[in-house]
Amino acid sequence: MERKLKLYGFNNLTKSLSFNIYDVCYAKTAREQKDYIAYIDEQYNSERLIKILTTLTDMIGAKVLNISSQDYDPQGASVTLLIAEESKAIIGDTRVAHLDKSHVTVHTYPEYHPETFLATFRVDIDVATCGEITPLSTLDYLIGSFDSDIITMDYRVRGFTRDMEGKKCFLDHEITSIQDYIDKKTLLRYDAVDINVYAANLFHTKMMLKEIDLQNYLFKTDVYELPPAVRLEIMKNLRCEMIEIFSGRNIYGG
Repeated sequence: MERKLKLYGFNNLTKSLSFNIYDVCYAKTAREQKDYIAYIDEQYNSERLIKILTTLTDMIGAKVLNISSQDYDPQGASVTLLIAEESKAIIGDTRVAHLDKSHVTVHTYPEYHPETFLATFRVDIDVATCGEITPLSTLDYLIGSFDSDIITMDYRVRGFTRDMEGKKCFLDHEITSIQDYIDKKTLLRYDAVDINVYAANLFHTKMMLKEIDLQNYLFKTDVYELPPAVRLEIMKNLRCEMIEIFSGRNIYGG
């Protein structure tokens, strides 16, 4: 991060990062669809999600106060961490300790499309922090923790604090785009679009993987087992699914 802004007293800004990840797979039979969902459900169970979120908490310099987790039947999991950052301020001859309480949550939604044999694994992560902590520094870690075909991110700063002259500060760090906090090598692999509302301190970025290696999207199937026409049909279905999720609308009727 750039140099810190000198503030008077506490920084009570609330910074929220909502992070949605989609992983798409092709399974050629209904049984394989269910097997894939079971596989991905096991890979991203609550135990592993807790490890991801506790690492994230360490990265932003916060402390875990409480962990709540749940695995669901038939699939899916949820994890919530209550976290805190202790900050100190000197007012006159008094030293005041202030505990900024925040939270991190993650939910998974494995599902499949019975007609196109496409299975989608969606992960929703929300990080809400108070004070000087910003969750943007964890973006590369979060992207790398999951197989991400499509990513949508929203970052919002609410509230205000004051500088040493008493002037209100509604944003305590410089930002023009969420993309500025993502590794350049990662960005090269994706098409990325920004929709930002600077007057509201609201930033939105969505990303879609540029290149599709079909073998990476086949479950229990080798790409060379499939005739060329079938490969083309699968590639078409995969790309249509990804474009619709990226665009946020039904373009092809799926």
